[in-house]
Amino acid sequence: MGRPIAVRWGAHELPELRAGVLATARVELENAGDTPWRGDRFAVSYHWLDELGNAIVWDGFRTVVRAESGERATLDVAVRAPIPPGRYRLSIDVVDENRFWFGELGEATLDFDVEVLDREGTPVAHLGDAIAAADWHERVLAAHREGYGIVGGSVGGRRRPAELAAYTPPGRVPGFTHPLVCPSVLEGAWVRWTEVAGLPAAVPLHDEPALYDGRITVRLPSGRRRG
Repeated sequence: MGRPIAVRWGAHELPELRAGVLATARVELENAGDTPWRGDRFAVSYHWLDELGNAIVWDGFRTVVRAESGERATLDVAVRAPIPPGRYRLSIDVVDENRFWFGELGEATLDFDVEVLDREGTPVAHLGDAIAAADWHERVLAAHREGYGIVGGSVGGRRRPAELAAYTPPGRVPGFTHPLVCPSVLEGAWVRWTEVAGLPAAVPLHDEPALYDGRITVRLPSGRRRG
């Protein structure tokens, strides 16, 4: 008697992975169970684990897979590398959405020990008329290498508009809930542009990693008027 749910992994190609960057892995797999994979119910996804097996990212991007029992499929699987760079284990699995991961039922996962590298790219500063602190460039470059495509920080200066009240706290806040003001943005990062108090501001798109760091500071020039 066959198994209702089963997967058999085949050939695979894993590209070089850099922190925070979306890449594509090519994976071949077979529906080795009796249940057909139809509609949008089944997907190939992944977990990122540390060297001790602790989950760093549990729910990766989904790539829908469709295959009848005994049928093979070849997929280009979207994988975003974790932050920061370092040694990780990538565990690719099939998920029956809102029900279970195949690995939870004892099925084999497709595992790789991966050295995630520093992020590369050309940063572009969008400061408007704000003045960057002396260490601004050094700090944003370090954050970009860590894996963040969009990096912004705090705004100081006299007569700061009320719209900038959110841009004063210290500390680091990945996934900051406000647009990042006067940011540094890597070329190719997914971003939508807007303004806050007349300053350029970036809104991350498509889960682009972004960081607010209160130590990264700009100040408004004296006598500046909004806009």
